[in-house]
Amino acid sequence: MPPEFVAVRLDRISGWRRLAGRAFALLVIAGAPADQARAGDVAGQASVIDGDTIEIHGTRVRLYGIDAPEHDQLCSDRHGGRYRCGQVAANALDAFIGRQAVACVEVDRDRYGRSVAVCSAGKVDLAEWLVRGGLAVDWPRYSKGDYAAAEASARGKQSGMWSGRFVEPWRYRQCIGAGGQPNDCSAEGTGGQR
Repeated sequence: MPPEFVAVRLDRISGWRRLAGRAFALLVIAGAPADQARAGDVAGQASVIDGDTIEIHGTRVRLYGIDAPEHDQLCSDRHGGRYRCGQVAANALDAFIGRQAVACVEVDRDRYGRSVAVCSAGKVDLAEWLVRGGLAVDWPRYSKGDYAAAEASARGKQSGMWSGRFVEPWRYRQCIGAGGQPNDCSAEGTGGQR
């Protein structure tokens, strides 16, 4: 393996995500033998499962460092109207990816055994695209702030969910896990005004 690719070892090291995604994309484009890519690295046509999960060749991949609303989660727009923000995020991601090949570099495995990876379509980091568009939020517990600037930009421009109110996806899941109903869990707290 060429030395520039050996140096791309993520292991949750902040700042390496873009370099890793580009290095893997170069491996894919250059037609490098599959055994040179890490076991969890995948590339190909992606199917969108939800706003922060895709599937490539039967491998479920959770996008690193972000959290998108759940499929049944409701957000409020600037006028107070409720909408399914999880569906909006998933549909927008699907439309953005279209027929582009997606390349993912695994950085971890989640508690469900899914690959957690930095994924890109072309030269665009999908997680950053989602956060910058206000379709997902930076998840500092895992990202170590890698997407904080994209979130600050979305918040400042009142993009996507930031134009109204929402409950952070991780808080929504906690509420549902405690027996709450989607309508009630979506209304909890002030969300977008953190």
